[in-house]
Amino acid sequence: MIGSDLIVAAPVLAFAVVVGLIVHEHAHAFVLELAGVEYTLEYVPDRSDGVVAALASTPWARVEPRPTGHESPWVLRIAALMPLALAVPVLALGVGGHLPGADDPVATAAVVGWLGCALPSPQDFSVAFYAHRVLEDVA
Repeated sequence: MIGSDLIVAAPVLAFAVVVGLIVHEHAHAFVLELAGVEYTLEYVPDRSDGVVAALASTPWARVEPRPTGHESPWVLRIAALMPLALAVPVLALGVGGHLPGADDPVATAAVVGWLGCALPSPQDFSVAFYAHRVLEDVA
């Protein structure tokens, strides 16, 4: 049974990461959209040598805000850290004792893939800490 679980868990993990990545980037975009900040959303930016080389060497996706300099730095900070909200449903189910498949490797793979995408990237933390500098440079 362990072998079949691994065969199913691997694509479930990959699927959870792909869906989580899309939701992660749209979480950034959602806050920027609410605040009226223009942005571009790009998947596999700077792709030049094919999909496999691009996935290994460049970011998988990028949201680039185009602030005017009149926005509050908190808008950029919240947008940068918004992917942390992806952890809320999993934590709520876990605290409530309703997280399915705690002993199931397939469910665990899905949760790990999803929670991995809830973590802000180093670039996200950079924006969160230095948003005021970005706005000063634009202004």
